[in-house]
Amino acid sequence: MSEKKKLSPIVSEFETEEEAEAYDLWFRKKVQRALDNPGRLIPHDEAMAHARETIKNAAKRVTRKKSA
Repeated sequence: MSEKKKLSPIVSEFETEEEAEAYDLWFRKKVQRALDNPGRLIPHDEAMAHARETIKNAAKRVTRKKSA
């Protein structure tokens, strides 16, 4: 049985090298799938306008909850 090498919590969020490598592989596959299938492309200005609207609406909800 091979012993798993422990990683320092200061250096890595993973407990072992195997966990770090598995996450890295998963992440790289996820990025590659996104690159291979970009879907509907949205112009930057449109995406930012949508993000600003989402943030504004969330802030309104928080304000309403605090005053309720």
